[in-house]
Amino acid sequence: MAETRPDGLEGDGAARMNGAESLVRTLVGGGVEVCFANPGTSEMHFVAALDRVDGMRCVLCLFEGGATGAADGYARMADKPASTLLHLGPGLGNGLANLHNARRARSPVVNIVGEHATYHRAFDAPLTSDIEAIAGAVSAWVRTSPDSRQVAQDGAAAVAAARTAPGQVATLILPADTAWGEGGPVAPVPAAPARAQVDDSRIAAAAAALRSGQPAVLFLGGRAVREEGLRLADRIAAKTGVRLLAQVSNARMERGAGRVPIERLPYPVDQALAALAGTRHLIIVGTTVPVAFFAYPGKPSLLAPADCETSILAEPAEDQLDALRRLADELGADAPSARPALARPVPPTTGGLVPDTIARTLGALLPEGAIVCDESVSTGRTFFPMTQAAAPHDWLQLSGGSIGLGIPMATGAAIACPDRKVVNLQADGSGLYTAQSLWTQARENLDVLTLIWANRSYAILRAELAHVGANPGRKALDMLSLDNPPVDWVALARGYGVEARRVSDLGDFVTVLRAALARKGPFLVEVAL
Repeated sequence: MAETRPDGLEGDGAARMNGAESLVRTLVGGGVEVCFANPGTSEMHFVAALDRVDGMRCVLCLFEGGATGAADGYARMADKPASTLLHLGPGLGNGLANLHNARRARSPVVNIVGEHATYHRAFDAPLTSDIEAIAGAVSAWVRTSPDSRQVAQDGAAAVAAARTAPGQVATLILPADTAWGEGGPVAPVPAAPARAQVDDSRIAAAAAALRSGQPAVLFLGGRAVREEGLRLADRIAAKTGVRLLAQVSNARMERGAGRVPIERLPYPVDQALAALAGTRHLIIVGTTVPVAFFAYPGKPSLLAPADCETSILAEPAEDQLDALRRLADELGADAPSARPALARPVPPTTGGLVPDTIARTLGALLPEGAIVCDESVSTGRTFFPMTQAAAPHDWLQLSGGSIGLGIPMATGAAIACPDRKVVNLQADGSGLYTAQSLWTQARENLDVLTLIWANRSYAILRAELAHVGANPGRKALDMLSLDNPPVDWVALARGYGVEARRVSDLGDFVTVLRAALARKGPFLVEVAL
């Protein structure tokens, strides 16, 4: 006798499922185990399917930018995609900024967006929009499922697209009737294709440039700035004297005591030009040609010297580790001698609560295995060199430049790695874009420490006014101030369910940071600068 299921279908028990359930089962079978969701009416059958499918953790986010940013942070640490669940075109629009950051970080994300039922779209209901056009700006793959029996196959294709090197945003648009209609069988997800190996000619060209004796830079990003890539690059540097330099913003760097130290190209254009001055050979691995973030009057967009010969050793989608290994072998570069141990800094006791003392404190106290999610913006420009001798850790940055990633990224990283401490270095202005993600940290009891650099301004934009040659007056400066009224981050955090403290001197900062790192669960420290 046929039974009536919770989704309204009648059938023979488990033999029948709707399109949404076939999709969720396909995602779980393909290794997608977390969904960061902010659903609406059109997505209710997907939400209901979560009750019937084991293996999918659903994380509620109060804002779509929190969901997409968390999916980015998760992917960076898990090296596999999570899914999102967003409500129609406006919900996708709310999540677009952090999907941009995910695209720039080359993070694999399965971005699921609900849509009106196929027959309803013709009536131009208030929430109707061109979802494919909106998604196309940040997605390498976009598809709208045409009927419920194809949803599982489309889901499998989305997972495969997201996992395609170097990692992509794949957007699957799910009309409501394809979710509630009778689904097809669960679809297998094909294995991700191996990264392509680079041609021998590129290895030979790079080796020739490094043998020339002229000043050279190995410009690294992607997998090349993780531990194995840096060890290989270090072999090459020890043999040839080439300078190692990382791109400005990196999705994930593995660094700290015992790992190969590397500088990053500075963000300010004048400093970047100075860092590359005199370079005759720029060899790029896992990233792209260095360019200025913005155009400035009288300054170049390309940052390498005009007489520098630039070559690509390995594209972001190619096998960067294999290319570095083959280049090292071509050069006869053996493993260098063991590096002398770097002395871990001790917490400072003088100097006031300023960026340099904050950086030294972080270098002294970061626990082994910490995941640092860095959206410090202007406050944190000195943090990087002063944390090189900290305990081994991962450092995640704002890869796409669209602020509002830090708190969500930390949320996703903590879900990917529940046994590791996550430390979010967060500018106050950009933190306000997605402060709602603190609620998700409390709801999920995530082990995240958020450090708010409370200078009560958009400090980086004050500097940019000078860089672009503007002559600001009172109105312009008021647009960059967050001090009227001041934001109370302690009250804000507590309102979201996160315990918080405010510190205003160096001694209190060191004491509170020690205690916060020793405890479990979400905690926020507002650091008054």
